[in-house]
Amino acid sequence: MVISRKQESPKCDIFINKVKPKQTEKFKYLGTIISNDGKTNREISARTAQAKINFQKMKTILTNKHISIETRKRALQCYMEPVLMYGCEAWTISKQIQNKLEATEMCFLRRMLRIPWTAKKTNERVLNEANKRRSLVRTITKRQATFLGHVMRRGKLEHLVTTGKFEGKRSRGIQREEIMDGLATWLGPGKVSDILAAVKDRELNLLVYVWLGADGRANLRLRVPRGFRLSSLSTSPH
Repeated sequence: MVISRKQESPKCDIFINKVKPKQTEKFKYLGTIISNDGKTNREISARTAQAKINFQKMKTILTNKHISIETRKRALQCYMEPVLMYGCEAWTISKQIQNKLEATEMCFLRRMLRIPWTAKKTNERVLNEANKRRSLVRTITKRQATFLGHVMRRGKLEHLVTTGKFEGKRSRGIQREEIMDGLATWLGPGKVSDILAAVKDRELNLLVYVWLGADGRANLRLRVPRGFRLSSLSTSPH
């Protein structure tokens, strides 16, 4: 498989014992779909479909009105979210993907409450009936921010892939959204650079926390060791 931005994937002539293996457009590695366009759209679609299949298998429990809604929400979080969010730390979430994930979350709630599409109830009314707030995208954001800290502290191949740049000119047209672009949107202007600067300095022994508010916006929190003064932390001007 050759990963390329081109619509038609370039041909690659590789021979193993004088035998040319088949060139594919996608393959599954450790449960994750890797496609030749370098995007995660297929993986997210596959995860969404698998979560809906699992929901259908547990439909008799999740839609049982004799079981409290709180218990059913816990079952949904226990059995559906791990399947849906597997490998989400490496996802690039655009606005379109975010809407798709939020629609999947609302689909589960509507099925649990047995609300047909003909009822024409808004998402706000459904959330009020379920006594729940949207949490799927916020959870993915928190996991990505936590994973970013591990990657930055390791300073190995993952760090290079996340923060590295290619030499040469930019390609024509709209640039692809990167995972750092999504974090910059969620954390706010200038805050990603603060996190990168904090997690790289191991001598400070700082623990970086990202707290997500009810509005989905993220806030940066630094837990400082006892006896350490914040004035000694040098940060670049914004």
